[in-house]
Amino acid sequence: MRKNVVVVVSTSIAVVVVGALIRKWKLWKEQQLRQTRQIIRKFARESATPLTKLWQVADDIVSSMKISLATSDESSTLNMVVSNVTSLPLGDEEGFFYGVNLHGKHLLLLCARLGGKNKPISALQREQIFIPDAVLAAPSEEITDYVATEIAKFVSGHPEIEETAPAKKKKLGFTLSHPLDEVIPFSATTFQRKNANNPVRKGMVKDLNRALTNHGMKMHVASLVDETIGGLAGGRYYNRESVAAVTLASTTNAAYVEPAEEVASDLTQSPNSSELVISMEWGNFNSPHLPLTSYDASVDAESSNPGTEIFGKLISGMYLGEVVRHVLLKLAQETALFGSSVPPKLMTPYLLRFPDMAAMHQDTSEDREIVSEKLGEIFEIHNCCQMAREVVAEVCDIVAERGARLAGAGIVGIIKKLGRIENRKSVVTVEGGLYDDYRIFRNYLHSSVWEMLGKDLSDNVIIEHSHGGSGTGALFLAAAQTQAHRSDS
Repeated sequence: MRKNVVVVVSTSIAVVVVGALIRKWKLWKEQQLRQTRQIIRKFARESATPLTKLWQVADDIVSSMKISLATSDESSTLNMVVSNVTSLPLGDEEGFFYGVNLHGKHLLLLCARLGGKNKPISALQREQIFIPDAVLAAPSEEITDYVATEIAKFVSGHPEIEETAPAKKKKLGFTLSHPLDEVIPFSATTFQRKNANNPVRKGMVKDLNRALTNHGMKMHVASLVDETIGGLAGGRYYNRESVAAVTLASTTNAAYVEPAEEVASDLTQSPNSSELVISMEWGNFNSPHLPLTSYDASVDAESSNPGTEIFGKLISGMYLGEVVRHVLLKLAQETALFGSSVPPKLMTPYLLRFPDMAAMHQDTSEDREIVSEKLGEIFEIHNCCQMAREVVAEVCDIVAERGARLAGAGIVGIIKKLGRIENRKSVVTVEGGLYDDYRIFRNYLHSSVWEMLGKDLSDNVIIEHSHGGSGTGALFLAAAQTQAHRSDS
């Protein structure tokens, strides 16, 4: 009998202890959830982009554009490089053209036939080449010789199709993508001057053309421009109302067409041009109205270029995932979102790329299976709870929405500067993986432009995807420059 009493008492004590532990665990989970929600709400509040803020940002962009175009001094956060592209496509260019896009260590070679008005690109061929580190470490002459060699091989392997125009009158389109200054030794100042007709860029063109001649090439490069200008050329080929282009990828930029009378005379490349092509370098834009948080301050401080590219760090793919990582790290440290210890890889910068962020954000499965897979694959975070997965998706949403809406405000700012919002149709060409492949980001961008302009004016700004995809802008530039050269002959 006594033995039975002891067993009953022991069992009762065990039940009480277990019950206490369960209550303690529930209290801890409730506290964890409250702390998590507090951090998320604060981050969302500080990242918010209401309509008033969007217009403040757009107005500040307009102001910075005007200041920068009025003087050659570096008095604005916008560099506004006046391109030496003196002719954009008219839409009636026909022929088989070649183009090159240089993006860091990658060389993209292209060729295609343009058929004139209302006809799409045909016979498009692409070939991407990874430039060896040994070549990149060599003097600039060796790099240009390598590039020329690859171009010659590509042209030989993709001969012109039924072409009757003299080859010597052909121009080779050549576009440059950010970042280059960390890779190509002679390009460190390529994007740093407001006047694009500088000795560095001229020297690059001269070196390339000399190397092309040495390899028996009859085509020559007329100019080296940012790939966003190539996107603008593609837009203009299909629509005369195409006035701007935006690149939204790992990095970002915007280019547009500005009436020549709006630009200081000492910045003008061609005194006979009625319109100038401007590369805004808008990643470096800054404004007191940008919705910056402590996480953005950390990303900026730890970056290779602290204090610069502030707008770019809010809207470009290189940094979106990094902001998400910083928020998740804080949650891991302060709320144990991913367990009692902070996952070590969560402290490694730039592990989360925007394609993976997009995959987690756009995961519509009931259990957020893709979120779980990506957390395990990237940060070695395994078996995290459903609540944690939902939090990750929410953080991605906050960061993506802010970036996309700010990009939309930038587009509206350009159109406002041109005075085209109320009475003219304007086409803006957008390209880049962030826009192409991140559906929710793209939707947020479109909705922000619609919200800013309202029902009556939103139809005046048409956002189009680039024609032919990334890099094809070099082909449209080649066509425009070839036709201009023929007209001058």
